[in-house]
Amino acid sequence: MNWKKIGKALLRPHIAVILLLIPISALLLVGSMVFIGTESPIAVISYVISAYTLTVWCFRIPYLIKLWRAFKDENKYALKLKSDTRLRVNISLYGSLAWNALYGIFQLWLGFCHRTFWFGSLGAYYICLGLMRFYLVGYTRKYAPGERMQNELERYRACGWVFLIMNLALALIIFFMVYWGRTFSHNMITAIAMATYTFTALTAAIISVIKYRRYNSPVYSASKIISLAAALVSLLTLESTMLTTFSGETLSQTAQKWMLGATGGAISLLIVATAIYMIVIGTKKLKQLKTEVKNG
Repeated sequence: MNWKKIGKALLRPHIAVILLLIPISALLLVGSMVFIGTESPIAVISYVISAYTLTVWCFRIPYLIKLWRAFKDENKYALKLKSDTRLRVNISLYGSLAWNALYGIFQLWLGFCHRTFWFGSLGAYYICLGLMRFYLVGYTRKYAPGERMQNELERYRACGWVFLIMNLALALIIFFMVYWGRTFSHNMITAIAMATYTFTALTAAIISVIKYRRYNSPVYSASKIISLAAALVSLLTLESTMLTTFSGETLSQTAQKWMLGATGGAISLLIVATAIYMIVIGTKKLKQLKTEVKNG
């Protein structure tokens, strides 16, 4: 028996098998967590299959990286996307707009069904983010960065004012979390998945905010600040989930409320400071621009 050949076949199966493992492991995990139970034999099988799926995909990482690099360097659409910053921003804005709108409507629907302001405030927050993105898309799909700087600065400053108003919705969310002890309780795997998504989104948002400053486009900067604000709210929700899921009896309710209050307050202050910065910088640059036009 050729063990080397068997091991290679197990760790490097055909790509069709690898692709088929994804929906199978996902369905088994969801089914065991939602309908059957996390301690059932099917749940154990789903964990084994999921671990195996992750392992074989990890062995495929070098090949996937090579394939991705070849795609980026040879595909005409990938080359256009790489070279066209405006196209990338538009795709990002449209995708984020769709996500914010659908997620906000879903939260509002939950608020209506459960008759709670908790989901309603979350829905209002994400719908406001979607409206801000829609406002920015109206510019980016017509003009290139820096083409109409006064228009860009006006939209940048307007987003700052909207952030100040939106902070009322955020304060309401924090109030429900802290004062009424409104938290989330999820399965451990779900909580870990949420943590992975949140930290990935937060890291990507911070990098984008710094990266897009070099384009000297207030509209582009505003779009990335919106992504950062969304990631910060996700971070607050994640902390609530992690405390409820993992703290057990190690932390008292009072300690959990203090932690949520401190994090929520810091996030709220950060968003307010960002909004004030956008308003002040936008106003200052608009005055400079008008003075240059008047003197020129």
